[in-house]
Amino acid sequence: MCETCGCGEHLHEERTVTLKQDILQENNQQAEQIRAYLRSKRIYCLNLMSSPGSGKTTLLEETIRRLTVGTIREQSQLPIYVIEGDQHTDNDTHRIAALHVPVLQINTGTGCHLEAKHTMQAIKQLNPEEDAILFIENVGNLVCPSLFDLGETRKVLIVSTTEGEDKPLKYPYIFQEADVCIINKIDLLPYLQIDMQALRSNALKVNPHLRLFEVSALKGTGMDIWCSWLIEELAKCK
Repeated sequence: MCETCGCGEHLHEERTVTLKQDILQENNQQAEQIRAYLRSKRIYCLNLMSSPGSGKTTLLEETIRRLTVGTIREQSQLPIYVIEGDQHTDNDTHRIAALHVPVLQINTGTGCHLEAKHTMQAIKQLNPEEDAILFIENVGNLVCPSLFDLGETRKVLIVSTTEGEDKPLKYPYIFQEADVCIINKIDLLPYLQIDMQALRSNALKVNPHLRLFEVSALKGTGMDIWCSWLIEELAKCK
């Protein structure tokens, strides 16, 4: 059971709706405060959302590498900060810390998503510089993260080829809320029975404004295209 959004609770419908509205109102107020603060410091913030096992952390690792090493680094020399969200463990934080960027772990316990209060707490501790990029790796979940604004600049949804082409239809709300959809693990396509055109079509059917990328974070395929787009977005914040 999620202790904040109430999923799984057997409450009277009217009470559930009231509780949900109160939580979201408070969260949205905090998110707007965060967004105003980040804009004032020209910090570009990405909220990375996905189901568990989509390759979110691997994608983040490879993105950071390309922003800090090689030709991509020559185009973008912004400081990078990371907030890691998980119910338990700091495994992903150790992976990101190995890349020598500031990272802060948020463990939500029974909570199935991050909230604006977590972002606010983490930003205070990280104290990011101006003209920086802040990645928030949300808890792996395709439901509740869609409801909670974290004050981010863009919401990025990662879906892997192993999840099937019907995910946008089964979980439409998170696709509707996303600005970007990254289809990961395209290196596995020869071994899967998935219709990529159907996956793309379903995603755009749910949200025609989605910016789609196809990558293999593990093999590096498509990562330069994703990172080049990101650098163009970063330039707009300056």
